[in-house]
Amino acid sequence: MRCMRGMTVSENGDERRSFRGGGAPRSGGPRRDNDGRGSRGAAGGDRRGGAGDNNRGGAGNSNRGGGFNGGQRRGGEGGFTPRGRDGDRNRQQARPDEPDLPDNVEPTELDPAVRRDLLSLDKDNANTVARHLVMAGKLVDEDPELALLHARAARQRAGRIAVVREAAGITAYHAGEWAEALSELRAARRMAGGPGLIAVMADCERGLGRPERAIELGRSDEAALLSGDEASELRIVVAGARMDLGQFDQAVVTLQTKDLDAARTGEAAARLFYAYADALVAAGRVEDGLKWFLNAAAADLEGDTDAEERVAELTGEDQ
Repeated sequence: MRCMRGMTVSENGDERRSFRGGGAPRSGGPRRDNDGRGSRGAAGGDRRGGAGDNNRGGAGNSNRGGGFNGGQRRGGEGGFTPRGRDGDRNRQQARPDEPDLPDNVEPTELDPAVRRDLLSLDKDNANTVARHLVMAGKLVDEDPELALLHARAARQRAGRIAVVREAAGITAYHAGEWAEALSELRAARRMAGGPGLIAVMADCERGLGRPERAIELGRSDEAALLSGDEASELRIVVAGARMDLGQFDQAVVTLQTKDLDAARTGEAAARLFYAYADALVAAGRVEDGLKWFLNAAAADLEGDTDAEERVAELTGEDQ
């Protein structure tokens, strides 16, 4: 199973909101507990209690493009008919424990690849599941708790479909529900296999106060299958786990790869540079850390990190 890259909720190209999954946890900044309060720490990871704000060190509030991928594809388009003029012809009766679905939310807003995974469901149920997933994708940045209610509703209706369990896990992760996220992501991997969710799962282990388990995941056979930005994100999480344990020098070494190229730009580079800088400072190498915070600021074209603020702190310019 390919890792989840997000859930597209608009197909017209004007606006695409998605939420990030496997291989893209919000590491590399301070902790964020379930109540949403950020706190500076040497742990090197922002385990989300909320999403969408410019968290200190969080690198990426609105993830662009991509489809909500996961699960085994069954092929074949169709099975999702938009609502007609008569209104609720394709709507299924809401269950008492489900959040309300706005009338203007259509199943066709969901990524086609995900809709194909829902073809095994009754048509009306598939439409309702799709609409809940659309709402989860729309709300995950601004209201992760409500997004999670929609994801749970989808899971209750379609718990045997890997991509739905993956969505529930990723949404729970964004809402700071580490145990629930880990359980759902494990279920998705059992159903569909693959290494794509290990970085998020490892970050959940950190959120549960089990950094040793995060490090073990980083050493697993599945982790060895990762490459590119996904492998980089797992290294960021493992480095954060090392910092949780006070192993600052090991955290620095964990992040020392060929990807530490100051000429790189973009979100992935900014996140890696930021995490490396944070580890260097924690290890007492403040001058080196300052250099890499500057590199992170230069790479951060979207202003997603607080690298510039960290530079100001280290140079005393914020006094």
